Amino acid sequence: MLQAFIITLREGVEASLIVGIVFAYLTKIGRNELKKTVFWALGAAVAASVGVAVVLNHLQFNQDIFEGWVMLVAAGFVVSMIWFMHATAKSLKGEIEGKIAKLTGGPEGTSRVGLFFFVFLLVLREGVETVAILSAVSLNSTELLSFTGTLLGIAVSVVFGVLFIRGSVKINLQRFFRVTTVILYFVTFQLVVSGLHELSENGVLPSSQAEMKLIGPIVRNDLFFFVTMLALAGLMMLLEYKRRAPVVLAATATDADRRRALWSQRREKMWMNAVVGTSFVFIFLSTAEFIYAKSSTALSPTASVTLVGEQVTVPASEINDDKLHRFGVHVDDGKGGSPEVRFLLFKKPDGNIVSVADACSICGPVGFYIGSQGITCKMCASPLNAASMGQAGGCNPIPLKSTVAGGMVTIAASELRAMAGVFEK
Repeated sequence: MLQAFIITLREGVEASLIVGIVFAYLTKIGRNELKKTVFWALGAAVAASVGVAVVLNHLQFNQDIFEGWVMLVAAGFVVSMIWFMHATAKSLKGEIEGKIAKLTGGPEGTSRVGLFFFVFLLVLREGVETVAILSAVSLNSTELLSFTGTLLGIAVSVVFGVLFIRGSVKINLQRFFRVTTVILYFVTFQLVVSGLHELSENGVLPSSQAEMKLIGPIVRNDLFFFVTMLALAGLMMLLEYKRRAPVVLAATATDADRRRALWSQRREKMWMNAVVGTSFVFIFLSTAEFIYAKSSTALSPTASVTLVGEQVTVPASEINDDKLHRFGVHVDDGKGGSPEVRFLLFKKPDGNIVSVADACSICGPVGFYIGSQGITCKMCASPLNAASMGQAGGCNPIPLKSTVAGGMVTIAASELRAMAGVFEK
């Protein structure tokens, strides 16, 4: 439950922070009428998340490819939002000189359309994955706990978004712009890298092991983006709190005026303190979860097996759970060498046992483990669908032909020798 809560919280807070920036910014520039567009985009994204998840589930469409394209398009709209904020900031002379009627340099209609898709795509990106996870929940205690943790993560993320909006409305626009621009650039970089990663690992874009060595660590350590964005938001509030001078009222102010001013100042500081406090609590929780998750990414021990004649055999009775069973066998590479070839045996959800190399054609022999997202590549942190094990392509482990008969899983020596070159790299 706690892990589901932290994962959902981390993803949800990112979306809430971005939407919060939009709401706070629209308030600052006097474009309150555009808030309706944001609400429509949020509602449409939630509805579309359900619809897309259902379609992906029934059509067996590749969800990773869909997410990859959504990320890249969303990155474009984030850049358009940055340009909009930059153009607005240039028009400042102590205060906003009238209302801004453009978002990307176009007419009012373009303003609403651009803002709609900016929010819609960013929320859709997280929504499809969340709905897909929730739809797989059955009525057993473990999954119900994960379901509860996911819902709590979503709820707390929404609360954080409200806190951010309330706490940042009174911040100087130019200061707000400088900090939030950096946050949005981090979002853009994360979206671009993650989108290219999804498309590369699924063969839509050309990829190589060298490329994955660069992209993989960035995607795998996505906590860096989350912590940086939250830290920037919290520090902005903290510094504003320190700068905020006491309200000075005219000598003619009544006691009622003083009480109202004092309460208003206390309320602003309360919202700011809430954002700062929750930001660093979230950072602490996510960091703790990340450290714990790192300890679980170690590859399980490799059981040594030997060739008997021209085959390797493993009792099928040993493959009776949903774990990855890792084996290693030394083979003759035909060059005088004897590299160890690692292979995995895995019982798929349909009950069939498949054999695969503990390597993929993109990332090489780095290995796979079962983490919070299921079967995962250690190089690029790519989560795999358990049902796709044994299928070639993308970041899936390289399939090996095997037979299951007489209670034994048998792999021909020729299959393993073919992998010698992969494990010598």
